[in-house]
Amino acid sequence: MKRALVLAMTGLALAGFTTPAQAAPSDAAVRAFWTPARMRSAQPLDLIKVLPSQLKSVAKGRPVQIQSIPNGGAAWTGGGAVTKTAGRVFFTYQGRTASCSGDAVTSANKSTVITAGHCVKLGGAFHTNWVFVPGYNNGNAPYGTWTARATMATPQWVASEDINYDVGAAVVNQLNSQSLTDVVGGQGIAFNQARGQNMYSFGYPAEAPYDGTKLIYCSGKVFNDFLLSQDIGMTCNQTGGASGGPWFLSFNEAAGTGIQNSVNSFKYNFISTWMFGPYFGADAQNLYNTAQSS
Repeated sequence: MKRALVLAMTGLALAGFTTPAQAAPSDAAVRAFWTPARMRSAQPLDLIKVLPSQLKSVAKGRPVQIQSIPNGGAAWTGGGAVTKTAGRVFFTYQGRTASCSGDAVTSANKSTVITAGHCVKLGGAFHTNWVFVPGYNNGNAPYGTWTARATMATPQWVASEDINYDVGAAVVNQLNSQSLTDVVGGQGIAFNQARGQNMYSFGYPAEAPYDGTKLIYCSGKVFNDFLLSQDIGMTCNQTGGASGGPWFLSFNEAAGTGIQNSVNSFKYNFISTWMFGPYFGADAQNLYNTAQSS
C-alpha cells in the first residue's frame, strides 16, 4: 500500500492478557488462498511512519541468548542459513492482500516465527490468512507455505500500538508432518543485550526501488533513537514490505547465521535513510516464551 501508515495510539483495553494472541482458520483453506499470483500482487505493509506521541520506556531484564540450530543437517544454499530462515509474510489486512517479512527462530515447538507487531495486528484487528514463506523467491515457495495457527504480539502493541513494543510472533502449523525449523533451521535470538553494536537487517521490501522478489540486507553500527522512541536505528533504505524482517547480532556472512535482536519496524517521515527496530527487552522475551511454548 502506497499511503503512509501513521501510528494510532487508540488505547484498546485488553485487561488480563499478558501476551494477546489470535487463533487462525483452517490450514488447508489458508494455504489454498495464497496462490503464486496472490503472493506477487500482495501490497507491502508500510514501515510505520511515526508522529510525536507519548511513548513509554522499554522494560529490561537479565541478558539472555538462545543459540541457533542447524537446518536438520541439510546443506545450506548460497547465501547461508538466512536464505532459509528469513521469509516473506502474507496476510489479509482490511480486505486487501498484504506482505511483511519474518524469521524462523530456535524454539521449543520448532514452529515460531518472529516478526513486527504491525505484521500480525494493526488498526484494532489481527490480520487473517496469515502465512510464512521462508526463502521466498519471486512467487516461489521453495520450502513451502506455512500457515499460522496462532498470531500474537506484545501486550503494549495490542493495547495501544506502542511503537516501542512493535514485536509480533506466529506459531505455524506443521507442513507434510514436519515442523518449520526441522526444514529450514532456526536462528538464535537474544534479549536485554547491550545497545550500539554492529547489526545486520534483512527483509523483503516491496515498494520502489524494490519489488519484493529478493531478500535485501543492510548492515552497520546501530544507534539509539534520540528523537521520540526507545528503539534502535541504522542507516538503511529498505521500504514497505521489509517490516518484521530480522536484525542480527554476531552475524556470520559465510554461514548466514546470527542472533536475532530486533525487527524492521518504522521510519520517520522526515528521515527516509534511517530505519528503526524495537529494543528486545523483557516484554519481547515474554512474547517469545509464550510463542515457543504454544
